[in-house]
Amino acid sequence: MCPPLHFGVLYEINPWMHREVAVDIEGAAAQWEALAANLRGAGAVVETIEPQPHVPDLVFTANAGLVRAAPATAPGTAAGAGAGAGQFVPSHFRYPQRQPETEVFTAWFAARGWRVDHLPVEVDHEGAGDALPFGGTLLSGYRPRSDASAGPVLSRLLGTAVRSVELVDERLYHVDLTFCPLDDRRAICAPLGWDRYGRRVVEELVPEPLWLEDDEAMAFCANSVVVGTNVVMPSVPTRVGRRLEGWGFDVVESPVGEFLKAGGGCRCLTLALDVDLGPA
Repeated sequence: MCPPLHFGVLYEINPWMHREVAVDIEGAAAQWEALAANLRGAGAVVETIEPQPHVPDLVFTANAGLVRAAPATAPGTAAGAGAGAGQFVPSHFRYPQRQPETEVFTAWFAARGWRVDHLPVEVDHEGAGDALPFGGTLLSGYRPRSDASAGPVLSRLLGTAVRSVELVDERLYHVDLTFCPLDDRRAICAPLGWDRYGRRVVEELVPEPLWLEDDEAMAFCANSVVVGTNVVMPSVPTRVGRRLEGWGFDVVESPVGEFLKAGGGCRCLTLALDVDLGPA
């Protein structure tokens, strides 16, 4: 995670961002601290990266890149704290406003012993914001912020299968706004964000989906963080909360309204460091 010391809506690169809407800096800091506390309470270890004034969206660490943790890294441990030997594929951002983040994130991982493998310069892909693992496969989104051509490249770099889905609603501009893996059988899914083919891909991939209604998708319910059997969500509609609890999950609401002004929710503010993509 990255503290929101320099966070603000200073440009517009998605439908949620409006420069005339001011961010409450103290409110954002309080929401960020509460999210970090909720994640620690769920059993996570939180590593931080130093905020930088020239990259206000560095807080959205999900977009840093894609991670393959070292084999000895157990889920829930501090993979960034000297575990080493993990693999990091930095994002190649489409918008120039975010491109300087790549150098910052790359330096953080390299300083901690991670192997860094870069995407080709002609391929745009925005990291864990647009690719999430499920069932031995990376579900990767494309069109608003990432290229369809990134799929085969990521498969080669990470040694894992990639299924690509087109994101068709500009408001759901990253795949992590439409998809949240819960365990090896279940995931929160927002079909509003995909075309018909993408919906079939998810139906084939996920044995037990929790299909979000459109208003639930727009409340960023899929942009949640899962730590074991704990689900930390930006909002918890009654129907969604009951389904998750019925499946045995403990649900925690962690509002992040100040970050929603930039189009980011709970998962956007985090990057998992213990990601197991299977055999490389």
